Amino acid sequence: MKIKFSLSDLYIHSLFALCSVAVVTVLLKLIGRDILGEAVIALLYLLPVGWSAARWGQGPGLVAAVAAALTFDYFFIPPFNTFAVGRLEGWLVLVIFLLVAIVVVGRIQSGLSRARSSERDALFMYELSVSMAGLNTRQAVVHALAKNLQQMFQAELVEVAVQDDSQSSMMVVKVPSDQVKTDKPDRCLPIMASANLVGEIRLWRGHGWLPPEDSRILDNFTMQASQALERARLSEVEARVIVTENKAG
Repeated sequence: MKIKFSLSDLYIHSLFALCSVAVVTVLLKLIGRDILGEAVIALLYLLPVGWSAARWGQGPGLVAAVAAALTFDYFFIPPFNTFAVGRLEGWLVLVIFLLVAIVVVGRIQSGLSRARSSERDALFMYELSVSMAGLNTRQAVVHALAKNLQQMFQAELVEVAVQDDSQSSMMVVKVPSDQVKTDKPDRCLPIMASANLVGEIRLWRGHGWLPPEDSRILDNFTMQASQALERARLSEVEARVIVTENKAG
């Protein structure tokens, strides 16, 4: 589940970022440079930069940073109403402002990326747990696991293999069922139960996104799968005991 923006969206958001810088510039001009001073003006110019980065992402944030640096130079660093900088102090202020603005954009984007990643992971885990809740057979669990992982990651192929009761053969489910792959999977996840290997999840990358091999979400997926399979196994054992008792009765 990725949030995608078109090129036209980027242009529109960048235009909004420029408008935010223009609004701040008008307000600063109304207040006056002599009242605020260069340091305060530089700090106030960081507001549209940070807001644009938080609202629309890194691209518009960088557009706002460059626009703020240029307008800061043009209107508030002597000589005024020109992009020339007449003093070394002016150069230092301008360079420091631009560097700080870029760092602010980067930090905001990094924080937003982590937040979106956590939200996406939580949603994936919820969808997987809901899909496997109430399943009473390992066959059903394996099918639900393979189907949901394929949909979540838009994988080219998902293969789930789980040992059956005989421990000598494997229950294998593929989604899509007609897909055949001869190359190595992009992700290979062991399913553990009581420190024993009971199965394996294999993912082949398609047109979607796959998390890193050591990511927490993949560990959580395998843990969910292990728990669901154990619940289904106990349900199967209980069902067999009930059938046996009914026959004996």
